[in-house]
Amino acid sequence: MNRDSELSAYSSAPSNKIQKVSNNLKQLGRIGFWLQIVLGVVSTVLLLVAAASVFGNKEKTPGIELGIFCAFCGVILLAVGIFFSFRYIQIANKMQSADPARRPKKADTLTIIRYGLIVNLVGMLLSILGAEALSGIVLLKVITVPQSIGINVDPNRLVNAADLLIVQANTNTIAAHFTGIVTSLILLNRITK
Repeated sequence: MNRDSELSAYSSAPSNKIQKVSNNLKQLGRIGFWLQIVLGVVSTVLLLVAAASVFGNKEKTPGIELGIFCAFCGVILLAVGIFFSFRYIQIANKMQSADPARRPKKADTLTIIRYGLIVNLVGMLLSILGAEALSGIVLLKVITVPQSIGINVDPNRLVNAADLLIVQANTNTIAAHFTGIVTSLILLNRITK
């Protein structure tokens, strides 16, 4: 290798600022990705088990369908949020390229992070709506059931495991979306400095 090619290879190496941004994208992308994956898998399993139990029951709790629908929408948007966390890692790898033409532009990177943030905010909103609906149903069940023992009570008026599984699934989904929001906000802050 001659001296000119060594100098051109060295001069096209990413700057310290680009290296720092790349490291931030990679680290926070991985943290967000894995936390969202774990919480998302747990939420999905809990939600599927609970939904099968609820919809397998002929006499289901009135209004629970809305809560389950919002919970599923939150999980679907969580999958999209996980994709964005994965994209952050891919962008970080592209920033390491010796060829400046292959590196993503700052504006494009910021746009992707903003889209990830919006997806997680909408997903969190839907998950919160689902949690509100479900917790209201559970609270209504607890309040309306007589407190004395031995009275014949319709089992659909009692809080059951499926109700609590759906609430737990929604809580995990909210936490996963929160993780995506925090990582996106930190990245926006660090990149725009």
